[in-house]
Amino acid sequence: MTLELLQFLLVKSAGVGVGIFVGTLLGLGFRRRNTGKTDGLLGGSVLLTALVVGLAALLAMMVFTWIGMR
Repeated sequence: MTLELLQFLLVKSAGVGVGIFVGTLLGLGFRRRNTGKTDGLLGGSVLLTALVVGLAALLAMMVFTWIGMR
């Protein structure tokens, strides 16, 4: 895998990663503020959990795009 291909996949998949990050951040933030529940959060942190979920979505979309190009 070349650097150009990696950059292409990152640009094509960035919107999905950012969208999932923001959606998770808002959803878990509202849940924590309204109910006080921290179950299922990594380290009890909404921000850390949203970051990990966003990165996982970004990587998954990069793989799906790469497979679709083959």
